[in-house]
Amino acid sequence: MKTLFTWRRTLLGLAAAGIIGQCSAFSFGAGEEAVIIPPPALDETTQAHSETAVFAGGCFWGVQGVFQHVKGVKKAISGYAGGAANTARYEQVSDGDTGHAESVEVTFDPTQVSYGTLLQIYFSVAHNPTELNRQGPDRGTQYRSAIFPENSEQQRVAQAYIAQLDAAKSFNKPIVTKLETYNGFYPAEEEHQDFLTEHPTYPYIVINDLPKVAQLKQLYPERYQEKPVLVKSGM
Repeated sequence: MKTLFTWRRTLLGLAAAGIIGQCSAFSFGAGEEAVIIPPPALDETTQAHSETAVFAGGCFWGVQGVFQHVKGVKKAISGYAGGAANTARYEQVSDGDTGHAESVEVTFDPTQVSYGTLLQIYFSVAHNPTELNRQGPDRGTQYRSAIFPENSEQQRVAQAYIAQLDAAKSFNKPIVTKLETYNGFYPAEEEHQDFLTEHPTYPYIVINDLPKVAQLKQLYPERYQEKPVLVKSGM
């Protein structure tokens, strides 16, 4: 949505200039409410200590912020998936015609947090999986709900979980999340990394994303870690 993109870029410039506090009254709309759902009946079985998964669920600022607070997550990087490398840039992706979705690549330790548990958090807290080509105030295919399985086991677990949740009518509408072919992940520009942590008073974050982190802490206290794992601290 070009108008929303323009506002986001304007506010992003204000944040970079250190005057974001002057925009605290700006509102995009109400934040999404978390939904309590059962864990997946089928999960991965692996003894590996490192694995990656890619999730898309609206603006990557909030999705990244949620997963950075999950125990067992080593890194969560905002970026783009679903399109080509030469169009993986914010301005182009925001036009909605590159095939990309704003996504987050999560590196995690499966012995501490399983892929199935990440899916549970993704569906219940990180975004609303019943919204087609939008997420809250954001509109367009670049904000679609999508999972990019990196192997057949992830594909099998995600597919089974979606079927499980739909059969149980866990949401008031059918899940629209698509399992898409993984053909690469491209990290977003530095200004988009750790955005929730660096700009906690940014209006979009206050309204749409900080509630998600609070819901993660409330619904999954055993999975929550107060100190986020940040991208830039590892650069």
